[in-house]
Amino acid sequence: MFALDEVRLNLADVAAGARRRLDPVHWDFFAGGAGEERTVRANEEAFTRRWVVPRILRAVGERDLRISLLGSPVSMPVLIAPTAFHRLAHPEGEVATARAAAGAGTIMVISMAATRSVEEITAGGGVHWFQLYPQSDLGFTSSLVRRAEAAGCRALVVTVDSPVFGRRERDLRHGFVDLPPGLVCENMRDASGQLRDIEMDAGLDWRRISWLRGLTTLPILLKGVLHPADARLAVEHGVDGVLVSNHGGRQLDQVIATLDALPAIVEAVGGRLPVLVDGGIRRGTDVLVALALGATAVLVGRPVLWGLAAGGAAGVRHVLDLLRADLDRALALAGATRPGDLSADLVATVARA
Repeated sequence: MFALDEVRLNLADVAAGARRRLDPVHWDFFAGGAGEERTVRANEEAFTRRWVVPRILRAVGERDLRISLLGSPVSMPVLIAPTAFHRLAHPEGEVATARAAAGAGTIMVISMAATRSVEEITAGGGVHWFQLYPQSDLGFTSSLVRRAEAAGCRALVVTVDSPVFGRRERDLRHGFVDLPPGLVCENMRDASGQLRDIEMDAGLDWRRISWLRGLTTLPILLKGVLHPADARLAVEHGVDGVLVSNHGGRQLDQVIATLDALPAIVEAVGGRLPVLVDGGIRRGTDVLVALALGATAVLVGRPVLWGLAAGGAAGVRHVLDLLRADLDRALALAGATRPGDLSADLVATVARA
């Protein structure tokens, strides 16, 4: 639980509390990115170049943040992104995160690299999607999909931006290459209970997406779409959604910020499937800007880990509640009552001085 003497008015306050509690090696694992971390910074900085142009006299007394996403009702257009190793932040790990997501009425995307099993995470109820790194062993990949289906996950989020592992220099400086004793990636156990390593498959191509489409009836979203040509190909290959993501700046550095990539992806998709976006979202106004530029919903990753480290399930719920309240207030002050009211004319792009 939160200490009574700690004020947590925003996500920066939550991050400060998490940093005090976390082992510095684990803080750097969560906070760090690839190379010089230019993309990590760019994701947040992209929002500082967008300014809201409010409408007035719009009768905003009856606001409603709810949306429907791939058949699931969601209390607000803010989802929990897939992030690895939650037990580094809190002993309950992903189970605590799932409890907070269910209480907030939003979707948790379960990481394939979770430190609790998909079955444990989904047992408490709520709506879950499962993030998948397709493995070169098609049999094992198939077994992962079947586990996710059996556990009640309602969609697959297929990470497509990781043909090789990014070079994360903070982790290299610390020599952080293995989880501490007692922690493992629980979803990587095969049928005999033996653990496998997560493999980045450099041979992954569109044929594997077609194979997955034939394997499962679950909706499939592609995570890591940044180029509009790939968004058009995603539509052609029958996927159900795209996630504009640069992996939180943790794969290739010097990659375009997700907010900067978003409008071209929205245009390429042309309303044929939902477009989600993650990266750098720290305020309700950030959520508003992303929605106005065409995103159906946003996902948050690092702030959830901060909340988990600072206060377990209650900390994650606090992060979600802060974003909900901030978005609600931003909608009213921008002259909107629901996410569907937002449009690109409410956002101006102004270079920073």
